[in-house]
Amino acid sequence: MVRLATTTDVFSAIAEPRRREIIELLGDGDAWSVGDLVDRVRLAQPTVSKHLGVLRTVGIVSVSKAGQRRLYRLNAMPLKSVHDWVSAYERYWAHQIDRIRARAEAKQAARDADRKRPPRRAHPSS
Repeated sequence: MVRLATTTDVFSAIAEPRRREIIELLGDGDAWSVGDLVDRVRLAQPTVSKHLGVLRTVGIVSVSKAGQRRLYRLNAMPLKSVHDWVSAYERYWAHQIDRIRARAEAKQAARDADRKRPPRRAHPSS
């Protein structure tokens, strides 16, 4: 299978865990400076800038200038293709969630029934 360069494919761009971490931070809706991101992800500034460059090339982040600082914001629209692709497989795990929910509800019902039962009386010994 031919793999696209990281800088042209959203899937490849988000495959890197540190880039996903940056996306999560930007997901708060605020604009972040490179310095702020460096402090949070604890990587060297050139490394963070490189990751931001990849995310910017595929359109996941946008950048604006505020004086001498560059501020980065999330543009989640390119991530829609990831969401659409993953959604096609939701049926494989949705039934698992339903089974887990049913099991949890059954356990809770059993606990509730136990609480409503009167306490057992000890039989007198002869």
